[in-house]
Amino acid sequence: MNTVYDIIKKPRLTEKSNLLQETQNTVVFSVASTANKIQIKEAVEQLFKVKVAKVATTRVIGKKKRVGIRSVGKSKDWKKAYVTLAEGNINFLDEL
Repeated sequence: MNTVYDIIKKPRLTEKSNLLQETQNTVVFSVASTANKIQIKEAVEQLFKVKVAKVATTRVIGKKKRVGIRSVGKSKDWKKAYVTLAEGNINFLDEL
């Protein structure tokens, strides 16, 4: 992991993530599957200039898809991070 852009891939903008932003001051990101919580916290603080209170991560297993009659494919596995911002920090994704 060289840069913060290798760790933080993109924000996840879904109905659930928008609800978390409004109610719990939590932002959801897709992150590198090898990144740990400390690396994610440092990357978000450095990239967006905010203070992070807590980071929770989860692995999302890719779904199996039928590709042909008999063959089965699979979508990629990825990692999701729920980043809770400290009190007083504004929601920076509204500005993006």
